[in-house]
Amino acid sequence: MIVFPNCKINLGLNILRKRSDGHHDLETIFYPLPLTDVLEITTYTGHERTPVIPFTTSGLPIETDTVSNLCSKAYKILKKDFPDLPLVQMHLHKVIPLGSGLGGGSADAAFTLKLLNEKFGLQLSFNQLCEYAIQLGSDCPFFIINKPCFATGRGEELQEMSVNLSAYKILIVNPGIYINTGEAFRHIKPAIPERSIKKVIASPIKIWKDQLKNDFEVYAFKKYPELVDIKDQLYLTGAVYASMSGSGSTVYGIFPKQKETKLQFPSHYFVRELNS
Repeated sequence: MIVFPNCKINLGLNILRKRSDGHHDLETIFYPLPLTDVLEITTYTGHERTPVIPFTTSGLPIETDTVSNLCSKAYKILKKDFPDLPLVQMHLHKVIPLGSGLGGGSADAAFTLKLLNEKFGLQLSFNQLCEYAIQLGSDCPFFIINKPCFATGRGEELQEMSVNLSAYKILIVNPGIYINTGEAFRHIKPAIPERSIKKVIASPIKIWKDQLKNDFEVYAFKKYPELVDIKDQLYLTGAVYASMSGSGSTVYGIFPKQKETKLQFPSHYFVRELNS
């Protein structure tokens, strides 16, 4: 079976407070976009007995081994509760840039859970899939829902939102910079915003520029000035809203669909224009 794990962007991202468990409470809106990886899972056909799930990749290079990747971990947490789950082999064609704030790894993990559930008739409910997903990462449950969601807690508390950007196209630009999320969090000063993202997002998109913020931008833009240049170019070209996604380093711009976008970025930048 083959599935197509898609990416997400963050519409606003506020870090509210540091918790006693060392994590942070946040609020954001996850918005899915049709930039996808390709994941194939088949029943293992090899004759050699192996405790390691055969896992191959193509596309963008993945700096992880066959044991620690999130797809294999997703299989293993199901295997604990379903010991008769057959051994599988996986192939992941990677399109979504890694460490980019687009949630590609989390999407791959969540789609692995959904695919295994369907392929082997595990009859897991939606809530059960979300419970497994949270074991793999804070934003993994979002990809079980895969609809615009207002997220709180660590990002795992989700409420579906009516956010319709169908009149717009979204340009994503990733300069190939890896930003360590833990390091980014260490430079954040948590604060409660004057207006919740939930309220801002219900306002006309023309005011988002002044009121919808990503708290990680302060640190990331200071350390990597090229991110500032990307955002500035997006606005100069006619974006109605532009922001960094997650902890970076992808920056996106939301444009009216009829707007022609002619942007010049270095050849090594990952640039895609997507319909929302």
